Amino acid sequence: MLDDLKEEDIVNKVGGRFKLSTLIQKRLVSLNRGSLPLVETQGKPDMGTVVQEILQDKIYLDTSGNVIMAVDDAPDLEDDAPNLDDL
Repeated sequence: MLDDLKEEDIVNKVGGRFKLSTLIQKRLVSLNRGSLPLVETQGKPDMGTVVQEILQDKIYLDTSGNVIMAVDDAPDLEDDAPNLDDL
C-alpha cells in the first residue's frame, strides 16, 4: 500500500502530492465518520482502502478541493422530479 504512494502514477492521477495528501486525509475522515467504502475491504477501512479507491477511479478532488465519489450506479431522476422547464 505504501509502495503505491511512491509511484508517480497515483500522484499524477490526482494532480500532485499535495492534492493526493488532501484527498487521502479528507476521505479518511469521511470513512471514520461512517461513510461506506467504495471498494471491498477486510476489517475497518484504512489508508489502503483510500488508495484503492483512488487507483480504481472511485474518488477524486474537484476544483474546490472537495472529495467527489464517482458512482457508476447513480439513480436516475424520478419522473415526478421538476426539470429546468418547470422553473
